[in-house]
Amino acid sequence: MTTPLTLRPISTQQHRDLIASRSSASFLQTPGWASVKAEWRSESLGWFRGTELVGAALVLYRQLPKVRRYLAYLPEGPVIDWSDDDLGSWLGPMVAHLKQEGAFAVRMGPPVVTRRWSADQVKAGIADESVRRLGDVPPLERTQDGARVVAQLHELGWQQQSAEGGFTAGQPQFNFQVPLVDQDGQPRSEDAVLKGMNQLWRRNIKKADKAGVEVTLGERTDLKAFHDLYVHTAERDHFTPRPLSYFETMYDALAAEDPGRIQVWLARHEGDLVAATIGIRVGTHAWYSYGASSTEKREVRGSNAVQWAMMRHALDAGAHVYDLRGITETLDADDPHVGLIQFKVGTGGEAVEYAGEWDLPVNRAIYKAFQLYLARRG
Repeated sequence: MTTPLTLRPISTQQHRDLIASRSSASFLQTPGWASVKAEWRSESLGWFRGTELVGAALVLYRQLPKVRRYLAYLPEGPVIDWSDDDLGSWLGPMVAHLKQEGAFAVRMGPPVVTRRWSADQVKAGIADESVRRLGDVPPLERTQDGARVVAQLHELGWQQQSAEGGFTAGQPQFNFQVPLVDQDGQPRSEDAVLKGMNQLWRRNIKKADKAGVEVTLGERTDLKAFHDLYVHTAERDHFTPRPLSYFETMYDALAAEDPGRIQVWLARHEGDLVAATIGIRVGTHAWYSYGASSTEKREVRGSNAVQWAMMRHALDAGAHVYDLRGITETLDADDPHVGLIQFKVGTGGEAVEYAGEWDLPVNRAIYKAFQLYLARRG
């Protein structure tokens, strides 16, 4: 008979050790991420089978206005065995603990893939006027793990949330990823990754090289240069930039856990900064997290050059996947978001759907009031 699971708060070091023992986990589930989200109360939880630590979670608590009740949020987590046929044995003790801590609801994002589409399928979908959303295209794969997790969560009373933002700013359900290993799990060569890209991407990488674009791996002191370009990008593309202090906190928190976890990349042409990015890696998973580009000198293709440098770095570090993060589900050629999808699709990777974010109301009356509050804000 299997030893039942127990759950209790764990130290930051225990949490780090559990993450390090896994092939990978989302950077949003590392204990360092709690420092980045300092406006939330945070807690590290551990699942034990006997004395062995077998799972962990970073829980962020956001207090409701005027009452001591919290939304307990586990972004892209928890880090547990999602292939287990009895997810209730993991989630039951967690919910009981969070209820004791004053949670009126629990929100989590199982890091489980449900569907995949090839770059060619996405490209064909954009070109097809009858296709409006990624879900209109039959997927290359529907995963058994994903189907099993979704079915169990429904049975356990969890409610799937729409992919729009909201109280928690929600994590992307659809991502674009470049596999860095083949179907047998063997590392792909740089040449194979390059050949997987479309002609435009390959041409732009060559063009940047010919123009003399130099890409370097920066240091913490380069965050200011990144941020100046990022603010310029925000003004051009009409989004609200985060302050420099946010990136400094993120860099310090993630680098303290692992010196190679977060990187600043800078692409320069004749001394001018033309593109800059922030990359993150946890184990075998590498993410492109933030990017910025200059309006001038776009013809030297700094954005393509810096992405290629990041992919090669991820390959050298033994990563299995290079993750360009979120895409919207729209494939409508007239939608302004399609340009970003087309940029990512050119890498020759695949569109990946995760199980999305799920809520479990603990106090139904407060949860209903919370949803009304969100609707009014929206």
